Parts: sequence; structure tokens; C-alpha cells
Amino acid sequence: VNTLQDMLNRLHYAPVFTAHPTEARRRAVMEGVRRVFLICDQMYSPTLGVIDQRELETQLAAEIQVMWRTDELRSAKLEVRDEVRNGLYYVRESLFEAVPKAYEYFEKALRKHYGVNAEGVAPISVPSFIRFGSWIGGDRDGNPFVTADVTEWTVHRQMQQALDEYRERVLDLRKTLTHSSDWCTPSEPFLTRLLEYEDEFGEQVFRGTAVQIYSREPYRRMAAMMMARLDANLSYVHQCLADVPSFTAHLAYENAAAFLDDLYLLRDSLISHGDRIVAMQDLQALIRLVESFGFHLLQLDIRQESTVHTRTVAAVLQQLDPDFDYTGAAEAERLQRLAAWIARIDPIEVNDAALDDEAREALAVFRRMARLKAEVGDDVFGTYVISMTHNASHVMEVMLLARLVGLCGHNGHAWFCRILVAPLFETVDDLQRSQAILDQLFSNKVYRSLVASDGNRQEVMLGYSDSCKDGGILASNWNLYQAQLSIIALTRQHGIECRLFHGRGGTVGRGGGPTHDAILSQPPGTVNGEIKFTEQGEMLYYKYSNPETANYEIGMGVTGLLKASATALAHCEVCYPQDYLDWMRDIAAAGETAYRALIGTPGFIDYFYESTPVTEIGLLNIGSRPSHRKKADRSLGSIRAIPWVFGWAQSRHTLPAWYGIGSALQGFIDRQPDGLAHLQAMYREWPFFRSLLSNVQMALTKADMEIAEEYARLCDHPNTMAIYRTIADEFALTVAGVKQVVQIETLLEDNPSLALSISRRRPYIDPINHIQVLMLKRYRTDSVWESEQDSWLTPLKRSINAIAAGMRNTG
Repeated sequence: VNTLQDMLNRLHYAPVFTAHPTEARRRAVMEGVRRVFLICDQMYSPTLGVIDQRELETQLAAEIQVMWRTDELRSAKLEVRDEVRNGLYYVRESLFEAVPKAYEYFEKALRKHYGVNAEGVAPISVPSFIRFGSWIGGDRDGNPFVTADVTEWTVHRQMQQALDEYRERVLDLRKTLTHSSDWCTPSEPFLTRLLEYEDEFGEQVFRGTAVQIYSREPYRRMAAMMMARLDANLSYVHQCLADVPSFTAHLAYENAAAFLDDLYLLRDSLISHGDRIVAMQDLQALIRLVESFGFHLLQLDIRQESTVHTRTVAAVLQQLDPDFDYTGAAEAERLQRLAAWIARIDPIEVNDAALDDEAREALAVFRRMARLKAEVGDDVFGTYVISMTHNASHVMEVMLLARLVGLCGHNGHAWFCRILVAPLFETVDDLQRSQAILDQLFSNKVYRSLVASDGNRQEVMLGYSDSCKDGGILASNWNLYQAQLSIIALTRQHGIECRLFHGRGGTVGRGGGPTHDAILSQPPGTVNGEIKFTEQGEMLYYKYSNPETANYEIGMGVTGLLKASATALAHCEVCYPQDYLDWMRDIAAAGETAYRALIGTPGFIDYFYESTPVTEIGLLNIGSRPSHRKKADRSLGSIRAIPWVFGWAQSRHTLPAWYGIGSALQGFIDRQPDGLAHLQAMYREWPFFRSLLSNVQMALTKADMEIAEEYARLCDHPNTMAIYRTIADEFALTVAGVKQVVQIETLLEDNPSLALSISRRRPYIDPINHIQVLMLKRYRTDSVWESEQDSWLTPLKRSINAIAAGMRNTG
């Protein structure tokens, strides 16, 4: 019991919503599908009568009719604020119900296995360890539309949704907690707080009339005053959203902790006079929500590319230290100078007006973070993520910018740090160098002091997308595995507790797959009770569009977290044979060689652009961020990982998820005595290898080389058919190799439900692919008039939407 309680106290489960442009559905369509789901759910009720059945069938027919008449294409490009609203849809529609239910089911399981005392209480308590985060409105990497103003609006919009939900639930409590003081005596602390509130603002709340109505109903009186306080908080948020001068009324709660304090008093008072069963219903659900979401709702992460910080710091130091050429300085000199400025105790003044637009906006983000932390609380922001972290100075640059606005530094008495910064290692090269970069960072006395002042904790983010585009699926997975082991070993060596943040996408080529299996496949000793990962685009819809699926997803994820953490926290970490690691290193190297040979083939980039609808995907209006890092740059380095995967999925290649595996497996079998037997043992005994091949099976099943050949014929490059044959040969080799290793006759043989789901969708997807090829030919033909070309664009975009829905994975 004590071991389990210790483990539960350490748990931290943090899915992070992102606005990556992979969700092709409009919100109107998603809401229609939700209504259909609710009707179908009612139709399966065993107590449903014939008349009710017919009524539901009529409702269902009406919803389907409306969906036929609904345009699935967006007429305008999404703005960041639209993306924020779309993300909040899932919170409102499912998480507010699913999160308390997840805790309730967890507690039921504990009571079942560990029993209860005379009061019905289990010997183990479940802390609120689920925390949802978001990048939507905070991720400005490559997106110039995410400004400091947009981030501030996002914070207040999230607050509004949280406070609206809490107010509605307190209103329900006011209606149901009708206890009379004639029949029960509330606890002394509760009565003291109630009297304080009545003296302080009772007249303002009740205005004389309701005093008589609730005079003998103390809980209703308390709920009424709690509502009034929440109304004052909401009034302030509405003023902020309206961009008018705003002030916080005396009545408002100072923070979520103050609101929770009232809820705890209410719960404990009910329990004190024997009403535990009442306290543990709607009131406990509200407590779980406030503990999990606070007033901020979703912890907002901020992300920016390292080069922006470098240019901003260079501009700032040009004012502060004009004789120092930061841009031309070596890494060691940069670190020394950055540390010196961060450690300065005296105020540092920067003239914003003298900065260029980019630097002024970058610094404005930090100023806004400092103000919002003071206004809402430190939990309003999660992590500041630095994409494309190549050097230790990239982290120290962010610390200097934070120092300028008072988020970290030395106050003359002690170090302090109110910002959690995470370097993001994305490319294969950066993953391999991550340990050296972090070691240099932790060896810096100033940075180490800042980390110590924040509880000796460090977050490190690992990027799955760019590493896969860079080196292929095998190199990506293996380098991520190795990087996790080396990072955790290094942070332990420095006495730092590290949380790994997994930048997973929805597709296999971007780290996707079932959450439970993904957590269990992490290297031993790297989870340690904490997991943080991104939930992107179309995955939000599939996982969180209704409370039932959200509850299942949370339950499976938390179960995986418990399993992965149990051995480490019990000090009996699992070790896999060194041979497995050595063999996997060789297999990954062979896979990377095959992948790099393909992408280095003359004409391959033309093949990608012309044999997939990647260019037309950019016209879908599914996200606010540009699909290319640089306009008019047709290189592999310029295109983002999402359209890279999206394009290959549309053309049924699904190449990023499997290319190089067939060659690598066959090469290992040919070179290694008993190679096949070794691979089969690795699949049986090693969760990492098993998860990899299980996910690859799904991607292979969704691919179709005959359809891919039709797309290939859209490309005019002389090497086109040679490239296609190379891909098709590798596909056949991969299918055969996976079947041999897994010991199955057909793909997904060990996952019949998924196989059935994909097979039922294929008769719809395949014809649409053939139609799409025809439309791409017509749309891209130079000989047609522009008006005729435009007439092909709308059905072409509909075909992209349809295939995305059928494949269930986009980017």
C-alpha cells in the first residue's frame, strides 16, 4: 500500500493539445457527428420502446440529411483564435465530464482491490495528477500570427470557459444541497467562513430578498456567495476579452486555490455530519475539475525557434554591451557573456523602441508571460519550448530574455526561476548530441543555480517528426530511444529530475500509435511516474470528441503510465539483453542508409511534390501556420513534417512510416546467424521493438502500391518510375519481413478489430483515390482556362478531406 501511494503521489499525466494542421474536418461537421453518436447511443438502450425507436430513427435521418447538405470545406483560412475555439470544444464536450469520471473509476478499482474502512474510505488516496496542456495560441514557431496579444487573449478565453463551467456546477450545488440546519449541523470551520462571507458581502449578494429564502439552508447560502465571487472573476475576464480597462472586484476569488478552499470546507462539512455519499458526488467531481484545470484551464506552452531568440539577444546586447559582437562570438564566449548578464542583480533596462519588429515581439511575449503569471498564477503557463535547439546557448538566450522581465535571476539574496524551459531536440544529429548539449548547460554555474531554485527539475522535449523526415522511421525511433536513456542518465548524474516531453504526431511516421503501448515502449527508467506528450490535429477528434472515448483514452494512458513506472519506483528496473540493443543499432543504421539513399535520388523531391497532392493540401484552410518554413523553397529541409506525412498518406504510399525496415530486417537475417530467430525473440520480449512493428503493420495495411503507381504517373521527371519501383520493392520487402518476424500470415492478424475497421473503409477510400488522381491531372494541366482549373479545385479539396477521413491519419 505504501509503495503504491508513493507512486501515485509522483504521477503526472499531461496530454498537450496542439493546433498542428492535420484536422481537415470543420467544427460544424464534428458537432453533427457528435449528435449522430448521441442518437445511436440512445438507440442501443435495451429498454427502448418501439415508438421511441422510431422517433430516434427519424432524428437520425434528419441529422444525416443535414450533414449531406453541410459543406465540409472551410470557406476561409483558419485564424489562431478559431484554432483556440476548436481546441476548447473538446474540453467543453468531453473533458469536463471525462476527467472526474477517470478519477472515480480509479478510486473504485482501488477500493475493490484494497478494501475500505468503516467509513467506506480506501487506504490509498488518489491525488489529482492529470493535467491537460495546450500549444494553441502559444506555439509561434513558424507562425507569425501567434502574437503576444493572441496569447493573452487565449489565456483569458480559456479562463472564461473554466469559470463558466465552475459557475454552472456551483449553481447545481445550490439547487441540490438543500440541507436544513434543523436536521444537520455544519462543521465549525464552514460556519466560520459562512459568517465571514455574510459579514463581508452578504448584503451585496442577497440584496435582502434571498436572506429569508436560504435562512435555514447554510449550504445553499454558501453556494450563492461562491457563485457571486465567480461572477466577479468572470466580469474581469469579460472586460479583458473586450479589451476595455479591466479591474478585479473585491468580491472575486484571488485564485483557484481560494475557490478550492471553499469547496474543501463544503465537502468536509458534509462528511462531518454523515453525508459522505453526498459529498463524493457532484461536489467531488467539481473539486477534481478545479484541482486539474485551475482557473487557467489548459496550461499554455510557448514555443519559438532558437534562431529568433539568437537574433533578439543579439539586438538586446547591442544596446547593453555595444562592443561585444554576439553574432560572431564562439559558443563558449556566448555562454560566458549570457551567464554574466543573467547573474546581474541590478535592473537591466532595454529600449524596446530601438529594437526591430521581430525582437520587440519576442520580448513582448516574455513581458506578457510575466504579467499573466502575476494575474492568473504560475500554472497558467507550462513550458517554454525552444525548437531547433542546437547549442547550450540557445537555452541560455531564453533565460536572459526571461531575466529581462523578472521571470528569473538573482534578487540579491537568492536565485529564483519562474519559467520552465525545455530544449527541443528534433533532428537525428541533435538527438545524438543532446547529452553533450545538456551536460554543457548543467555545467554552467548560473544555469545550474536557476534549475536548483526551481526544485532541480528540467524538462526536455524530443521531436518525432523531423527526425523521421530526416533519417527515416528506424533511425528516428532508435535515436529517440538512445537519447532518452542518455538524457535521464545525465540528469541523474547532475542531481536533476527530468521529465521527457514527447512531441508525437498522429501518424506512425510522426511517433503516433496507441498511447498505452507508446508509454510501455519507452526505455526502462525514463518514465518515472511522469509522461507529457502532444495530441495533434485529427487525434483530438478521435480521442476526445465525446466523454466515452476521452475516458477510455485517459484510462488506457494512465494504466500505461502506472505499468511503466511501477518497476522503476519499486527499484527493480527491467533490463533487456545487450544483444538486443546492439542488433537494433545495426538495424537502425541499415534502415537509415536505405532511406537516405531514396531521398537522395535525383528527382525524388519532384516525385514527392508531383505524385502527392501536397501543394493542394496547402489550399485546404485547415490551419493558421504556413506549410513551408520558407516560401518558394522546394527543398526537403523547407517542407514541414506534417505536409510531408499528409502528402504520402493521401497518395497511399505512407512511406515515412515504414521505408527502410524491409531492407534492414532482410539484411540482418542474411548477415546474422539465426537472425530471424533473434528478431522474433526481440518482438516477443522487447516492448520497444514490438510497438514499432505493430504500428508499422497499420501503416502498411493502409498503403496500396497499385494506387501509389497511379499517383507516380503524375510526375514527369525521367527518374519517376525507377523511384516508384524502388519504393514498391521496399514495400514488398517490408511486408514480407514484418510477417516473418511477427509470425503471421496477414498484416494485423493479431489485431482483428483494427484490420476489420481498415478493410471496411477501403471500398470507399480506393475509388476516391482514383478520382483524385484524375482531378489532379485536370487541375494541374496548363492547357485549361483558369476558370476551368478553379472548377476542379473544390472537388479536389473534397477528395483530400474524404481520404483523410477514411485513412484516419493525416499528418
